[in-house]
Amino acid sequence: MRQVSTEVNFGKDDYLEYINVLKNYCRNNAVYALAPVQIGIPKRMIYIRNTTIDMNKNRNKAYDEEIVLINPKILNQKGHTRFLERCASCLDYVGIVDRPYEVEIEYYTIDGLKVHETYEGFKATIFSHEFDHLNGILHIDRALDVTEMTWEETKKQREKRPYEILSKNDEYKLVKKLKMEE
Repeated sequence: MRQVSTEVNFGKDDYLEYINVLKNYCRNNAVYALAPVQIGIPKRMIYIRNTTIDMNKNRNKAYDEEIVLINPKILNQKGHTRFLERCASCLDYVGIVDRPYEVEIEYYTIDGLKVHETYEGFKATIFSHEFDHLNGILHIDRALDVTEMTWEETKKQREKRPYEILSKNDEYKLVKKLKMEE
């Protein structure tokens, strides 16, 4: 999980098979999204299944937005959000994580077309969480605090302290240094 993923080579990598593996994993597990490094494929791709705050959609095998980003790059970030994050790779360790409200990104589609987009709000949070995986960073590295709790406990805590938008336009700055850099 700590390794930095390498770029997808459209001419050499079996990226369509990677996407199929990611899609199947996401549909069979209650996750918002997945980076292939989480399942042993250290390639710079992100598969996003659910960009809504509705966690119940993660349990619905039929719900899938099927967003695929290949070799994504962050061009700009701004604003500030806060959310109690958990991760399929970190068992029951959760933490309050600060993320940008808006991310301007560039990536390639499965057809090799370059796309320039801006994600806002929860979609930006989902993207940022997965993008960190591509660089060997876990949500617990960015968390203001880390605790262990079950899925049900997390759901109750998120009801008490829902997704927060602290700023939409301020310059995004990490609130806390990464633990792995300390």
